Amino acid sequence: MAGVYFTFSVFAMRAFAALGDEAGARAMQSINRVIVQSAFLPLFVLSTLACLALVALGLIGHAGPEGTMLAAGGATYVLGMTGVTAGGNVPLNNRLDAVDPATPEGQAVWSDYLRRWTRLNHVRTVACLSALVMLILTLN
Repeated sequence: MAGVYFTFSVFAMRAFAALGDEAGARAMQSINRVIVQSAFLPLFVLSTLACLALVALGLIGHAGPEGTMLAAGGATYVLGMTGVTAGGNVPLNNRLDAVDPATPEGQAVWSDYLRRWTRLNHVRTVACLSALVMLILTLN
């Protein structure tokens, strides 16, 4: 997941912006429609469930001395990836999907979307990378 979000943070969103308002917005609308019908969604859900299980294992003490780090890594992933996606990125995706990018309203939504969605995506990227480091550190 860190790699997917990193891609959008580093170059994909800049590429969409360079296409111009209408083309960039249409490209992102297409991605948002296709992604929920791809292998991304099961990976999103299963990785979240796995990290919730790691939080539980870490908190109840079945993870040994690395339990605190395990719980922190899992929580960072769940809150920083899943929470930000559900609370921030998805509502913005839905708002973008509801407009016609060729209209002035659509262009205003795209401009706002580009700024806010990308910032939230930076948070998801850092959260996933941080969780990855913490979880690797728990390996013996």
